[in-house]
Amino acid sequence: MTERVVLAYSGGLDTSVAIGWIAEETGAEVIAVAVDVGQGGEDLDVIRKRALACGAVEAEVADAKDEFAEEYCLPAIKANALYMDRYPLVSALSRPAIVKHLVAAARKHGASTVAHGCTGKGNDQVRFEAGIVALAPGLKCIAPVRDYAMTRDKAIAFCEAKGLPIATTKKSPYSIDQNVFGRAIETGFLEDIWNAPIEDIYEYTSNPAESREADEVVISFEEGVPVAIDGRPVTVLQAVQQLNARAGAQGVGRIDMVEDRLVGIKSREVYEAPGAIALITAHQELENVTVERELARYKRQVEQRWGELVYDGQWFSPLKRALDGFIDEANQHVTGDIRMTLHGGRAVVTGRRSESSLYDFDLATYDTGDTFDQAAAKGFIDIYSLSSKIAAKRDLA
Repeated sequence: MTERVVLAYSGGLDTSVAIGWIAEETGAEVIAVAVDVGQGGEDLDVIRKRALACGAVEAEVADAKDEFAEEYCLPAIKANALYMDRYPLVSALSRPAIVKHLVAAARKHGASTVAHGCTGKGNDQVRFEAGIVALAPGLKCIAPVRDYAMTRDKAIAFCEAKGLPIATTKKSPYSIDQNVFGRAIETGFLEDIWNAPIEDIYEYTSNPAESREADEVVISFEEGVPVAIDGRPVTVLQAVQQLNARAGAQGVGRIDMVEDRLVGIKSREVYEAPGAIALITAHQELENVTVERELARYKRQVEQRWGELVYDGQWFSPLKRALDGFIDEANQHVTGDIRMTLHGGRAVVTGRRSESSLYDFDLATYDTGDTFDQAAAKGFIDIYSLSSKIAAKRDLA
């Protein structure tokens, strides 16, 4: 029986060439799998037909936008996940979603190997391969760009020699990865970290410096899940899409950072994630109102570790799964509404309300009606500071 390889297929030059390249290098039949996680672009059926025209024996396409939003973006919102306190894990979240479909296709078609188009320099090779072996330990992984030195010039030459139906003349100066949760831009002139981004690189966001009327929005949550925008019910996907449009129009969600890659190098990345930033900002504020202090303090530690695990390709790891359980429990009372003003590149919270609120006006007020027993504070401070007081007496003696 001929060996079969399942290839993560985007429809672009590199993965189109990889179909024939893998067949020549390994003698295997190639099954192309394209997964729509809201990246836009070409119709899935066009991509499927191109894969077949490039030599794939089978081509599968999957509309996974709702699945991606509910099973991958939503946990990130509940976790307030921001790698290095800034990056909302745009690409990192999509990889395990794609991996799940690759492994399913490998089992369906009896493939022994899964292939992807990543280089040996980035995070995505780890995310794909760590995810694949976590779901199917017996599968092998190959990466033509990394393993067979499939450089771009070689890919173009292969494409032209074989007459493959893929354009090879236009070369973007940037490397771009996008999905419904955001967009990542790197390489080109951005590799000089002194160079400022130019407006041409952005698609999801408008220039925040341009004058426009502010947009006020109310986001409703139930147990950490966004369920309505301005009182109108939405799915998670619709919440992200609507806030991509509204927050994006106000320039919200632009991020320019030098981040620590898993492989040990620092990389300059530019992101735009308007819906993600708006939703995480709103969710964080609703947690401030509804989550008890000690739980909230500990959750912030969990959030950082959760984000690091996802960034590092450990979506299917035992620790990540265990932290998911904690995060779901912590979101049990995160129900209510957050009002935000979107303007000038910022999503600013202006109002909060929740039936699960822990904010007690009568305890918080300094006016008449204050129910907080201020006299009790003195004894509390005496006991709270006692150990430091004893140590100070010793040290100052």
